[in-house]
Amino acid sequence: MGSDAADTLGIGGIWRDPLWRVEVELSPLEQALLDSWPVRRLGFIAHAGAAALTTTQTYSRLEHSLGVLALVVHFAPHDALARATALLHDVGHLPFSHTLEGIDGLDHHDLGHARIRSMSTLLAHYGMDAEEVIAVDDGATASPLNSRPGGLKLDHLDSFLRSGQAHGRTRYLPSTLLERLRLVGGTVDTDERTGLELVRLAVSEARAQRSPANVTPVAVLRHLVTTALSGNHPALTVDELAVMTDDELLGALRAAPSTAEEAEAFRAHPLSWQLLAEQDPADAEDPGDAPVEHRITRSYLDLPTVDGELLDSPDAARLHGELPLIFLLRRR
Repeated sequence: MGSDAADTLGIGGIWRDPLWRVEVELSPLEQALLDSWPVRRLGFIAHAGAAALTTTQTYSRLEHSLGVLALVVHFAPHDALARATALLHDVGHLPFSHTLEGIDGLDHHDLGHARIRSMSTLLAHYGMDAEEVIAVDDGATASPLNSRPGGLKLDHLDSFLRSGQAHGRTRYLPSTLLERLRLVGGTVDTDERTGLELVRLAVSEARAQRSPANVTPVAVLRHLVTTALSGNHPALTVDELAVMTDDELLGALRAAPSTAEEAEAFRAHPLSWQLLAEQDPADAEDPGDAPVEHRITRSYLDLPTVDGELLDSPDAARLHGELPLIFLLRRR
């Protein structure tokens, strides 16, 4: 009866991922995790960050985490530790995911490990050690979730294909492409034709993250949050920010006197912020009218292997070489 709805609740003990078309028989631990707030909260966090407000990439961190679980089940169905880590690997994300990373030193890895430790009792009830989960998440323990340096891992495989579907970039159904993939030491390995398709999707994702539709909302939201956190009587504290969902943060920004007007304007008219340039702020025409600045210092461009050898990609190398990028925006 429930098979027509891809619920994220674990109803009936089955998860059938709509992207990968992999059916997962959920363990009692996995069902308990899906009912826990740290994992449920991911359903209210956009995987694309602030770009979810301005693009068609609107799915949640929970959908992505379930996708990574489906991939682990496809390649290593009996690895209970990797399966649990797949569901928990993103629990530390701030509202709007990577958008707010680094503000006041906030790091989703540190927050995630603290939240996994807070779930120690739940995990232990099902025979799972929180520190073992953290070791897998950290890459300290070999796992289907951890790739060789520079190699494409399951986490990013799901990201590239899920984003590709949302933006209409995919040329093949992800479930069809999955049949051509192997996992070698945690790294996605395939034939050359399929490998080049995965490279194309990774490169397209990196380009999308540098587009006005992505840069504008990310820059403005970071500006609003930084404003809300500043001053003698901040409208928001770091501790409050760390546990919020996307909707809670937007509500707080629209309610705070220091950000209300800009937050409402951004919600209604994102294009009222004009992307000026990719340059150093020192080159701005009017230094007195400080623009909103956004820096991109990292792109996720891990590549698959073909028969054990990492694919070479001039496009990926060029995108790496362009970093860091500095974007400036002003409100019209």
